[in-house]
Amino acid sequence: MNTAQNATERDETGNLISSSKVEGTKVYNTAREHLGSIHHFMVGKRSGKVEYAVMSFGGFLGMGESYHPLPWDVLSYDTDQNGYVVDIDKDRLKGAPHYGVNEEPAYDRAYGRSVYDYYGISY
Repeated sequence: MNTAQNATERDETGNLISSSKVEGTKVYNTAREHLGSIHHFMVGKRSGKVEYAVMSFGGFLGMGESYHPLPWDVLSYDTDQNGYVVDIDKDRLKGAPHYGVNEEPAYDRAYGRSVYDYYGISY
């Protein structure tokens, strides 16, 4: 077996994927517009479940970029686009909960509820 096959088998199975392969994956809306890329994701320490995919949005050469936590359940993977799809347009995304490069939200229950509520998902 070659090295590339070994890496693929280690990084991805039919049901699982390594975090290193998710980070950097492009995110599109249902109109097939590129919105951003998965910057990182937040995993519940006790549940082991991904609660948020944090998408980088906008900016140029690192300036003006913002981070948008998306409830994991609003994303679906589209093999044709080789990326995740979320049902939101760019204008609505601008009003979504987000933070800047040098900021970090509390990620407490109140913040989580506000993010999930914005996307119409129960927290």
